[in-house]
Amino acid sequence: MIRAMVWLIGVVVVAGIVHIVTVFGVPHHAVRDPWNEIAAIGPTGRFVILPREGRDLRKPPAGLDPTMAAAACRFDLDGGPIRLKASAPDVYWSLSLYDRRGLSVWSLDNRASGGRGLDVLVASDVHVAQLRENPPEELEDIVIVDWKGREGIALLQIFAQQGSLLPEIAAALGAAECKASPLS
Repeated sequence: MIRAMVWLIGVVVVAGIVHIVTVFGVPHHAVRDPWNEIAAIGPTGRFVILPREGRDLRKPPAGLDPTMAAAACRFDLDGGPIRLKASAPDVYWSLSLYDRRGLSVWSLDNRASGGRGLDVLVASDVHVAQLRENPPEELEDIVIVDWKGREGIALLQIFAQQGSLLPEIAAALGAAECKASPLS
């Protein structure tokens, strides 16, 4: 009887350990993450308009607000800072920066920007230090984000409930810039 109890306790402990390791390991080994989903839609270093629910044959990435038209840009800071620039219509818009795993790190919207257009420079801490030593004049009105990684995702969303503004919103998303910006 004691032998059966020890055996049963051992099985329960091993099953618990396997369960815990599996639960914590799934997100790390998941194939469908935002980085790979956006890679399937378009290249790195350029905004790509994301499909909206019910408006495209492609399925939109999970978690997007259906009332917002969106474009995403995967970026890599190995080649230097990345400049994100866009002119959105006079409706609500937001820019969110995510790390490679899809965790939100930083955001800005039209209200916080003070009515100015979207002009953001994403730079590593080394690049930010260089900018502080020798600040170029053109960077005076640009929001500078000190990025703590090498790669990330920029998600630009524009409120798209008014049908009359959809062509203007699509044009704004199509013209949005996500490109390397040399330090001057």
